[in-house]
Amino acid sequence: MAERTSSGPLMEPPAAAAVALPAAAVTLPAEVRERLAELELELSEGDITQKGYEKKRGKLLAPYIPQIQGVDPSLQRDHRIQVSAQAPLPGNKNPKSRATNTRDERFRSDLHTEAVQAALAKYKERKMPMPSKRRSVLVQSSVEACTPPDTSSASEDEGSLRRQGRLTTATAPFPGLAHPGAEHWFNRVIQGSSSTTSSSASSTSSHPGGRGANSNTTGNTSTIPANNTALTANNTTNNTAVTSNNTSVTANHSSGGGHVLNANALADLMAHTQLGVPVNSRVSSKIQQLLNTLKRPKRPPLREFFLDDFEELLDVQQPDPHQPKPEGQQMGPLEGEPLEGGGGHRPPSLLAALQRWGSTQPKSPCLTALDNSGKAVYTLTYGKLWSRSQKLAYSLLNKLSSRNEPLLLPGDRVALVFPNSDPVMFMVAFYGCLLAQLVPVPIEVPLTRKDAGSQQVGFLLGSCGVTLALTTDACQKGLPKSQTGEVAAFKGWPRLLWFVTDSKHVVKPPKDWYPPIQEASNYIAYIEYKTSKEGSTMGITVTHAAMLAHCESLTQACGYAEAETITNVLDFKREAGLWHGVLTSVMNRMHVISIPYSLMKVNPLSWIQKVHTYKARVAVVKSRDMHWSLLAQRDQRDLSLSSLRMLIVADGANPWSISSCDAFLNVFQARGLRPEVICPCASSSEAMTVALRRPPESGVPPPGKAVLSMGGLSHSVIRVDTEEKLSVLTVQDVGQVMPAALVCVVRVEGTPYLCHTDEVGEICVSSASTGTAYYGLPGRTKNVFETIPVKLSGIPVSDRLFTRTSLLGFVGPDSLVFVVGKMDGLMVVSGRRHNADDVVATALAVEPMKFVYRGR
Repeated sequence: MAERTSSGPLMEPPAAAAVALPAAAVTLPAEVRERLAELELELSEGDITQKGYEKKRGKLLAPYIPQIQGVDPSLQRDHRIQVSAQAPLPGNKNPKSRATNTRDERFRSDLHTEAVQAALAKYKERKMPMPSKRRSVLVQSSVEACTPPDTSSASEDEGSLRRQGRLTTATAPFPGLAHPGAEHWFNRVIQGSSSTTSSSASSTSSHPGGRGANSNTTGNTSTIPANNTALTANNTTNNTAVTSNNTSVTANHSSGGGHVLNANALADLMAHTQLGVPVNSRVSSKIQQLLNTLKRPKRPPLREFFLDDFEELLDVQQPDPHQPKPEGQQMGPLEGEPLEGGGGHRPPSLLAALQRWGSTQPKSPCLTALDNSGKAVYTLTYGKLWSRSQKLAYSLLNKLSSRNEPLLLPGDRVALVFPNSDPVMFMVAFYGCLLAQLVPVPIEVPLTRKDAGSQQVGFLLGSCGVTLALTTDACQKGLPKSQTGEVAAFKGWPRLLWFVTDSKHVVKPPKDWYPPIQEASNYIAYIEYKTSKEGSTMGITVTHAAMLAHCESLTQACGYAEAETITNVLDFKREAGLWHGVLTSVMNRMHVISIPYSLMKVNPLSWIQKVHTYKARVAVVKSRDMHWSLLAQRDQRDLSLSSLRMLIVADGANPWSISSCDAFLNVFQARGLRPEVICPCASSSEAMTVALRRPPESGVPPPGKAVLSMGGLSHSVIRVDTEEKLSVLTVQDVGQVMPAALVCVVRVEGTPYLCHTDEVGEICVSSASTGTAYYGLPGRTKNVFETIPVKLSGIPVSDRLFTRTSLLGFVGPDSLVFVVGKMDGLMVVSGRRHNADDVVATALAVEPMKFVYRGR
């Protein structure tokens, strides 16, 4: 063994001298001594390694080990360690001098060193079974249970530990458990596992799956039997090591072995630290900091990931005592004017109107389509619309079959995939499906196979059970194709059969075949898609009765007459473009001039030119179309808008639409546009048209404006302000309630209580001309289409069901409806409500021509 002096660090003697066995202690046979001399010679010449030398030498001395007396049992307590010489510590500039003790003299004998070396070599050769990977043989115990047996009186001194120098673990865990003293001590450790740890130096543990620490040149060894992460700290005055399966903390004495704490001992140690129990003062601040780190779980609790939100929830927003509150009376439901019967002129259904005009007025123009240059390419007459719709209906019911069975049955849903530049083919396909008692589902043309928007449309088609898609020959050629030449399967779409509706692909029905023309019923007529703010696409079902009732209410509100010409700039597949340009126009035998969106991008004045050319009486536009025409109107001087009696602004409910309307009127009033002609309207996909400003011939009150305080609106309260301030919102009315409709305003959150007269809420409509359900979504349907507004006393305002419109507004003077935003754009910040439309309107109010393009 190496010896320590009082003036220097621990020094390493030669290997042969470190294990010399004096002849005076034990008499060895001559042949044994000769063999030992040969081994030492081989070791010095490098023929064998130190390990091989010790192994062979241990075998030679094995029979004579029992003769050796005076071996300290405390040095034989751990059968996993072997004694090795320790190199000098170059980092220790001021090593601590060891106090001399008379008790240490017997530990310095070469006889004792020889005995320990031989005994450990013998234990090392024995093969022990590996313990379980996730169980520790040594668990925490008290000082009495974990201290190995020591018969000498020197156990109170650290000499028995420090004299070992460098401690390294054997290659196999727990080798050689045959020693009776070691077995007895191991059993005591296991039996005493339930006792608590009172000191960092009184507990030992081992990670069975770990690897032993190896000696290095610095003399400081960290034992880290960890799997993933190890945190190590060396301390010259500490013998503490903390070990777990994933994280280990080890601190080794510069001249002693490391004691290892398992997870339970670590928990007890930390618990004692928290409870104020004094822990061994030799635990340094670094080790204590590492213990506190291990105290936290490796993965934080779920609530820590949402700490900020959780604190906000705990911090209940106290209402501002100075915030404005509604002061008006509770409003009652507002009812529109009664729907006129028409004296027998109204058809029993929309299909009956088509049959009537197709038979009696076959040459009357129905729809004119324009190309990208603004030239009329085709005019569809009512006779052509009737005959071509019949052919398509017959072909769908009789020419499409699989295994001699019809592919389609009445009530099946069919997708209509038509581009915005082909209104004629869409109109034929739409009415052809209605005549065949099929349910058309108009959708947008998919651009690519993985179009993100088409995936939601595919979900809608799948939920509706769509198996057939109608399209044109030109559109089908532009769709993505597979390697076989067929239309590719779009991502998220169900498997579809594509049918081209051009004339050459349909057959003429027999003379005795007539499509069934019935009265308007509660069967589904068509499904209109809507995209929510979350991005999901839902289908809104509209019955034949609701479709006819909506056409009648639009006819009365707009004062439509037969053979009028209407210019439609909107998308003819949905919302106002469909309601005015495809449905109501057919019921009144009107002529529609459809302006494709591609033409509007090339020539924003095209719709005004067509109004001037065809002397159109009605135009259906959006505020963006009015804004674009303002930018391009300088080149056109001979345009006249004097023929217009209604300029329907479909998005008149948007707060910024008033700026486009005012600017358009200022420019084109000199060209025949009358102020009372501009008619904003409010609508939603669920409730269809909610309110519409009537034409001037109806004798209605003049249009109204409201300058509202933004601060009051943030608290859902209406407060009139002046236009001189920038913190105001100027809105225009969207007219009166539609005929035969019942409208009320309810609170946005919670129970749908009626609002006060000066309070902003969600507009709800009860009418025969609204949608009926979200197809396949009964839960959402009940929440939106089956609302029951109640008074503050809890009594329902009516026995009728109401439909939520998602429009935020109020009813002003003269029963005019005002809309200040939508539910989809509602934001709640610090208890105050803001609307995305209000933010846009505020930005437009501050130097709009410099910063923001109006209407975008």
